[in-house]
Amino acid sequence: MRPSLIKRPFLRTIGAVVVALVLASCASLPTPPTGAVPRPAPALSADASWWYARFRMDWPEGADPAWHRDLLIAHRVVKPVLDRHAQDIALWRFHRRAARDEAGHQFSFIFFASAGTARRVFSEISANPVLEQANASSRAIAVVCDDPSAVSLPAIADTSDPAWPAPLRQAWPYYMMGASQMWLDLVCGMARSDHAAGTPLSFDELDERYAETGADITALWQNEGRHAFLHHLNALFGYEPIVIIEKRHMRF
Repeated sequence: MRPSLIKRPFLRTIGAVVVALVLASCASLPTPPTGAVPRPAPALSADASWWYARFRMDWPEGADPAWHRDLLIAHRVVKPVLDRHAQDIALWRFHRRAARDEAGHQFSFIFFASAGTARRVFSEISANPVLEQANASSRAIAVVCDDPSAVSLPAIADTSDPAWPAPLRQAWPYYMMGASQMWLDLVCGMARSDHAAGTPLSFDELDERYAETGADITALWQNEGRHAFLHHLNALFGYEPIVIIEKRHMRF
């Protein structure tokens, strides 16, 4: 028998086997993921919602806001609560503002959790000795907390700007939690350690210490912010320019 008559059926058989193997391997490949990256479900219970703890600080007429007290509250009042309830708070962030209106100089801790967790968080915040020291030293810090019995912001997007597109409203709280965590880590890492154990600091000493920390963080932001924060955020969006307030395109 001629060699060519033997080769052709053999090659056809080998080809069929290879095609079958390829098709079988394709059928076993996992389905590509669709939609958003999976995250732990934040709906902790039927009464999960966003909650606000607002710290309103004394701000005398003619004076600048004492911005450093935001750092003091974040580190000495809010961080212990976050440490204790990390498994119960799905999302959280800080908000800082100062304007000559009813709210004035206000630092806010905003978190997504069950009503029961909110009740415990508010109770622990209100009993924090640093706030008692502040009020005793005539540097009033009033705490205004939401009512845990009134669930009013049950969706993840409920505290985002309503003018934003829906995908941005849904994703933004995760971005702000990461940014707030980074800022809190800077505060914790740059604040000077306490005096010898067993020697509590007075509020005046704490106030001075966080004023120094605030100045250090401002310097870090001014010197490193353009590259460490804005440039790398711009990189995530492919270095595309944005329209800023002056209506100019800018890259970081």
